[in-house]
Amino acid sequence: MSFFGLDCTRKKEGEVERKIRANDREYNLSFKYATNSIKTSKYNPFTFLPLNLFEQFQRIANAYFLFLLILQVIPAISSLSWFTTVVPLVLVLSVTAAKDAIDDINRHRSDRKVNNRKVNVLISGKLISEKWMNVQVGDIIKLENNQFVTADLLLLSSSEPLNLVYIETAELDGETNLKVKQALTVTGDMGENLEALAEFNGEVCCEPPNNRLDRFTGTLTFNSQKYSLDNERVLLRGCTLRNTDWCFGLVLFAGPETKLMQNCGKSTFKRTSIDRLMNVLVLFIFGLLALMCIILAVGNGIWENHAGSKFKAFLPREENTVFSAFLTFWSYIIILNTVVPISLYVSMEVIRLGNSYYINWDRTMYHAGSDTPAEARTTTLNEELGQIKYIFSDKTGTLTQNIMTFNKCSINGKSPHAGDVIDHYSGQSLEITEEMTPVDFSFNRLADPKFLFYDHSLVEGVKLELPDVHAFFRLLALCHTVMAEEKREGDLVYQAQSPDEGALVTAARNFGFVFRSRSPETVTIEEMGIQRTYELLAILDFNNVRKRMSVIVRNPEGKLSLYCKGADTIIYERLHPSCSEVMKVTTEHLNEFAGEGLRTLVLAYKDLDEEYFSEWKQRHHESSVALEDREEKLEKLYEEIEKDMMVSAKDKEDKLQDGVTQTLEQLAKAEIKIWVLTGDKQETAENIGYSCNLLREEMNEVFVVAANSPEEVRQELRDARLKMCPDTEQDKFLIPEIILGNTPKVVQDENVNGEYGLVINGHSLAFALESNMELEFLRTACICQTVICCHGDGLQKAQVVELVKKYKKAVTLAIGDGANDVSMIKAAHIGVGISGQEGMQAVLSSDFSFAQFRFLQRLLLVHGRWSYLRMCKFLRYFFYKNFTFTFVHFWYAFFCGFSAQTVYDEGYITLYNLVYTALPVLGMSLFDQDVNAGWSLEYPQLYVPGQLSQYFSKRAFMMCALHSWYSSLVLFFVPYAAIYDTARDNGKDGTDYQSFALITETCLTVTVCVQLGLDLSYWTVVNHLFVWGSLGMFFILTFTMYTDGLYRLRPSSFAFIGTARNCLNQPNVWLTVALTAILCVLPVVVYRFLSSQISPTINEKVRYKVCQMKEPAPRPRRTRLTRRSTRRSGYAFSHAHGYGDLMTSGRFLRRNALTCSTGLIPTGRSPGFKPTGRSAGYSPVGREQNPKQKVEPTSLQMFRAVKDSFF
Repeated sequence: MSFFGLDCTRKKEGEVERKIRANDREYNLSFKYATNSIKTSKYNPFTFLPLNLFEQFQRIANAYFLFLLILQVIPAISSLSWFTTVVPLVLVLSVTAAKDAIDDINRHRSDRKVNNRKVNVLISGKLISEKWMNVQVGDIIKLENNQFVTADLLLLSSSEPLNLVYIETAELDGETNLKVKQALTVTGDMGENLEALAEFNGEVCCEPPNNRLDRFTGTLTFNSQKYSLDNERVLLRGCTLRNTDWCFGLVLFAGPETKLMQNCGKSTFKRTSIDRLMNVLVLFIFGLLALMCIILAVGNGIWENHAGSKFKAFLPREENTVFSAFLTFWSYIIILNTVVPISLYVSMEVIRLGNSYYINWDRTMYHAGSDTPAEARTTTLNEELGQIKYIFSDKTGTLTQNIMTFNKCSINGKSPHAGDVIDHYSGQSLEITEEMTPVDFSFNRLADPKFLFYDHSLVEGVKLELPDVHAFFRLLALCHTVMAEEKREGDLVYQAQSPDEGALVTAARNFGFVFRSRSPETVTIEEMGIQRTYELLAILDFNNVRKRMSVIVRNPEGKLSLYCKGADTIIYERLHPSCSEVMKVTTEHLNEFAGEGLRTLVLAYKDLDEEYFSEWKQRHHESSVALEDREEKLEKLYEEIEKDMMVSAKDKEDKLQDGVTQTLEQLAKAEIKIWVLTGDKQETAENIGYSCNLLREEMNEVFVVAANSPEEVRQELRDARLKMCPDTEQDKFLIPEIILGNTPKVVQDENVNGEYGLVINGHSLAFALESNMELEFLRTACICQTVICCHGDGLQKAQVVELVKKYKKAVTLAIGDGANDVSMIKAAHIGVGISGQEGMQAVLSSDFSFAQFRFLQRLLLVHGRWSYLRMCKFLRYFFYKNFTFTFVHFWYAFFCGFSAQTVYDEGYITLYNLVYTALPVLGMSLFDQDVNAGWSLEYPQLYVPGQLSQYFSKRAFMMCALHSWYSSLVLFFVPYAAIYDTARDNGKDGTDYQSFALITETCLTVTVCVQLGLDLSYWTVVNHLFVWGSLGMFFILTFTMYTDGLYRLRPSSFAFIGTARNCLNQPNVWLTVALTAILCVLPVVVYRFLSSQISPTINEKVRYKVCQMKEPAPRPRRTRLTRRSTRRSGYAFSHAHGYGDLMTSGRFLRRNALTCSTGLIPTGRSPGFKPTGRSAGYSPVGREQNPKQKVEPTSLQMFRAVKDSFF
């Protein structure tokens, strides 16, 4: 049931387990499971108006103006027409409602698009095409290749051998690596037999809906047998079926109960820090308004008692002075309501909308490769971008491209610069430029045309058949778990579980050692055009402890060899003693590679004795079938045979997105702290931390928390904190912060000497986020410059963000690209989605989106800072001009018998905020810049004042109120004294109410325009037009409204007939206007001059420096990464344990794949050949990286040349 667009269905309480019976809708409906329809919209045509108005009137200001409108229709207390409030109120409500309606219409369209997708459902023994929204729990559906998975499914059968399916999880976790799932044999035997599938009545008992993407527990009962179910049997909604013709699945969770939707987190209405401060200030203003009205009401009562009787002939008198004072109170509530004008909120929405369009129109944030512009998906959070203190970033697809590249190699201690271009005269390595000619791989008909390499000497070594070089690339072509698919002759597509594997095999392919196909017993490669088949005898698989993998093969000549690759420290321990010299030289080369931020890998090999291997293989078989201590026994055998190997080395790189390192460096200079929250394993996250300089060897220490118990985690966190801050006390870090009666605890910043980093794994993070330990974790983490949380799921990411929001008085930003980042994005004050090949789940839940991480620095340091600065200037000026306008009424009340008479003409009151002062402040708030974009990026320190809320705060508001109080005194008493007891040029009396009102209006209008001119950083054509145009409009409308013609049309509304003509022609009036304006702005000028001389702000320093230089903004710099480090990244960037078992089991076989075992030797590439990688990179799904347009390769893609495009 739905009421007012809200889901009011009573939630099933305490669902402990889920019971499902296949092909039995009646049975499953009894449990009232959710359907597969999703709903992200808030309204429908019937509920939009009441629900939207209800939400809008929850804003204090809107409710206040509605209350004023009610007061104004009461004749006894209203001295202003009701339309002065109802017109702007209706305008605000209409604009906001229209914006909300457009947003919700887009959500409806998105929901309809998803819910109306078609899928084949098995109903009554027939496959019927149904909409996704009609799929129910317990249905059996058929998926075909490249289709999205409709719901969370139990895999029943597939077109592949051994019931395997290949899925891509980009929508879930941002990773494009293919994953393998396998059905139970008992269900897989049904194949695509519709009769057998229709008769299938298995019962599933499983866990209730949850958000754990990596875990599933349940059982299947079928034919009186019970089978265990785990995550390997389940396909999750959001995945895409790849390289699998078809599969059948049983729906376990549908719609909002799927793990994808469970990970989306709760949508919350986000408000900026300025909005929250405004709510507090509005309450203060209401109190000030009430205080002024009480003072004036009391004054009215006193005046009525003492002097009211003297005016009976002119003014009807209320005999009850208390009631008269009561009516006066409400009359002044109406008159003084301009202290909180509704135009304030209209103007704020216009400013935010304009600054949002600046983001959308920014060409420097447009990514041509994917045809993706930056997008402000919300218009209410722009100024919050200028106050970010903490950034929480995903890793895969956000910081990195998830693309690995082959860069350099050292072969047997030789070729230390293999991969570099050497100047033959100086012997120095040259930087790669686009003008350089890449290596010509035309000698290899199967080479990847997108693979760019510039060291011709390495190719010459291959062509000269140097034994070491051939052995090096032969090892790369044989030692892996990649699967090759050849849909057409010569059209090779590699499917790899990790981008490491794909990059290495792709490199070998281009250098003439092409991996063609494999079977459970063989691996076929093409060596320099000659096809050779190796017998695959064993795969010694990778795991996180071994950090290496090996294969044992027999070549066509019958020679036995072991090929191994892994982390350098692991391989070095297993080398033959004769390799000591080679190892020493290779270590130097590896250090050089690592110093350039590259991930290093060591290759090794050894020849095996036939007799020894036969005996070892027998022991291996016995251990592999052992029921006890199987893993330990196998590990001992692996250790035994992986000894006395010979060495070689190479490096590869998980390509960081362009400009990541520079972006992080700029953000760090802006005193923004970066926390990386990733689902990757610890080693992977550390490596990326070092690659992008988040972690540096120059740091005093990088703490690693990897304990497995709460006590150990607490102790490690405490030890780390005490090492950084030995003198900290236990309870002095919490300070109370009182907001509207609430006293939440705030963790204050602790100063520390030096720079530190913190790496914490998933198990430890789970303990650290518990309520009794979260403060210990937060204290330790906040002292560190960089924090990396590994192996975290979507919920943990959100919990970390919520923890910082709860205890730190700071603005947070979360940035990610996958569905597992959605909770984090929604939890943070600002959510940013990276759009691209990884899917759109994060983008759809974000507040801002763009295609590359590097655009984040421009979003924050330019657009965010400008938006915050403009909004703060706007608020300070707006409060000043309206407080000044209103306080003059307060002083006038003491001279009009507290009669609630207005000091200004009613027309001026209506047009003051709408015409006379609207455009100048909007011009400043939309176009003003303290410095331009180039200097904003050149000096990231300009961002710091925003983090400290220096531009607008309670203190700034009080200063503004005091300035307004002073200005109102000047504006009232200077004109009052100037015209007191004066005469005009013609001898007539110049001291009348209408003349005084007009002089005060003129002084006020000129003064606020002068004040605006002082607040402007630059005078532009637009600002000149708006300021002088508004002043001109004031005089034009004033003379027009005070003419005889309008008076004759409506005497009651245009009573100031001839006042402008008679008053503004007096010289003393213009002298009064000039004197008033000077006196009003004089304190501001003096204060700003003295403060700039004594204690200049960072903005003033930079502006002064820019003016002194008299140069245009700096151009973007092209710099090459020069990280120098002796730390080397370990092997297996995203490799997983157990994948080698598939190689030897036959499960990986493709039924329709062309292989070279047919004896056909391809003569060339087919016209439809599509490379698997970009540059020297590898995309593990074997498809073009940017399907929207072809990517033009550049020579800089091969190397770590950071290319900026900030301007």
